[in-house]
Amino acid sequence: MSSPALGLLSSLVSASLAFSPAAGAGQAGAVPLAAAQRSAPEVRAVQGRAVATANPLYGTSALPSVSCAAGRIRAGSAASYKAFMTRVGHCLGLAWAIQFGKAGLAFSPPEIRFVTSRVSSACGRWPAGAGGYYCSGDRTIYIGVTRAVLKNPYGPNHAQFMAHEYAHHVQQLAGILPYYGRTAWRSAPSAKLALSRRLELQADCLASAFLGVTADDLRVTREHWDAMLEWTTENGHKTWPKNDHGRGDSQAHWMERGFDRRGPAACNTFTAPARLVD
Repeated sequence: MSSPALGLLSSLVSASLAFSPAAGAGQAGAVPLAAAQRSAPEVRAVQGRAVATANPLYGTSALPSVSCAAGRIRAGSAASYKAFMTRVGHCLGLAWAIQFGKAGLAFSPPEIRFVTSRVSSACGRWPAGAGGYYCSGDRTIYIGVTRAVLKNPYGPNHAQFMAHEYAHHVQQLAGILPYYGRTAWRSAPSAKLALSRRLELQADCLASAFLGVTADDLRVTREHWDAMLEWTTENGHKTWPKNDHGRGDSQAHWMERGFDRRGPAACNTFTAPARLVD
């Protein structure tokens, strides 16, 4: 790992989600964004635990290689950061709309909101330790724009953060996040933490699949990706003392699976052995 890469990675943004049980129990909206969806095959709906363990998304191929000219972030520039993240969000919408079409599922994009303070949402207060979060209650990604964030202009780092939060929206539309909410609500604390780790590690994997197919456009070199994995192994768990996001090496494992295999088929954390999601 090169020393410049290590320096850029030292301020990786932490991602989280805020869950609204009432909103989580609803069905995804149907707003097709791609022609592929209009001719999507109908897939028999899965219910109960199968929505997490045998979701139709797992049967789809790699994410499409959408063009993603997101530009560059200038250190200290909120405008360039917002522009970069907005463009990455648009690319994510294009890719996931096509992927949902392959699975015969309806897709609608989330709202993206940039904030300079820890605002509350339909899901309650800003999650402790998070640089941003996805709220299932209003289907919005909240992204904190702070001095600390703006000091780091390393695009792949921020793209991974955006892709992780977007992955929670993917989980919401696919029914996985509502399943988590219903199940965790009645689970003992240890079981709830185990479910949370499976959910968060899946988001790591789905996010990394997107980075894998857009690596050239987003300037994710193999050297820099390996540096991100090494940093995550050593530090990824430090923001989450309850271990609700998984150990650093577990995070790195699922990031690497997603990046290398580039599709949801690699990201079924809900049937993975406990040792890979601890």
